[in-house]
Amino acid sequence: MIKVVGIRFKKAGKIYYFDPIDTGAKKGDYVIVETARGIEFGECVIGEKEISEEEIISPLKTVLRVANQEDKDKHKENKDKEKDAFEICLKKIEEHQLNMKLIDVEYTFDNNKVIFYFTADGRVDFRELVKDLATIFKTRIELRQIGVRDEAKMLGGLGPCGRQLCCSSFLGDFASVSIKMAKEQNLSLNPTKISGICGRLMCCLNYEQSTYEDIRKRLPRVGSVVSTDDGKGEVVGNNTVKEIVKVRMPFGEEEIIREYNIQDVELVSGSYEDSVDDGEIKLVIEDDADKALIKDLIKGN
Repeated sequence: MIKVVGIRFKKAGKIYYFDPIDTGAKKGDYVIVETARGIEFGECVIGEKEISEEEIISPLKTVLRVANQEDKDKHKENKDKEKDAFEICLKKIEEHQLNMKLIDVEYTFDNNKVIFYFTADGRVDFRELVKDLATIFKTRIELRQIGVRDEAKMLGGLGPCGRQLCCSSFLGDFASVSIKMAKEQNLSLNPTKISGICGRLMCCLNYEQSTYEDIRKRLPRVGSVVSTDDGKGEVVGNNTVKEIVKVRMPFGEEEIIREYNIQDVELVSGSYEDSVDDGEIKLVIEDDADKALIKDLIKGN
């Protein structure tokens, strides 16, 4: 077992493990750490704990010290410099007439490198831009192209639910999301209703997926015959959230529909809902805006 602390460098950023050595770093402390990029300023979000060697990526970097006031002042100064660097880079992009969108600027704590994050539809020849920036800032320059999901995470905003974007408020990593998840959760397959502001499938589709998968394994498919305390009947509908099965039962010369908990029905013939077949997935297209979203929606998440 190895002692580690969890360090985060950005709000809702990924958590990395570091060796605390004898620094006494605890949860809530700001710390100075050694990273592959150089010396960085981060926040300890997981206090000292022991984990197995299989859970870490070797070699394990170290915490140099708990940040003092001078370190905090320098970090604040870097943040102010990032705002100025952003404006300068915008002007240079315009001068070089480059088809790229600047998203964010980041100084490493030791000022050995300035990283410019941008999005673009394709490859961008920014060699001349890098030369100009290196002349101005007199340090190493890195231009890093990011995807639309990373852009949303950096910029933040409000999702379709009206709340702050999950990716910019608490999600450390992006989970894989698929259209099949939306189908299994009985959501509308209209692209505008299942995509976030980044134009990709909403991350929240993944939150309850395991629960839906478990329920669907026990939920008889519509058309199946089930046995209940009132006799046998045909399944005519399901409510996954309530775990309810609607069954059509004979009642004298008529038929009635009754609702049963999935624990109170037994499959006689037919099958369970289980996972959705790819052939059952059909997107609902209502207008040109939906068509425009489809290509991006089905890209890798």
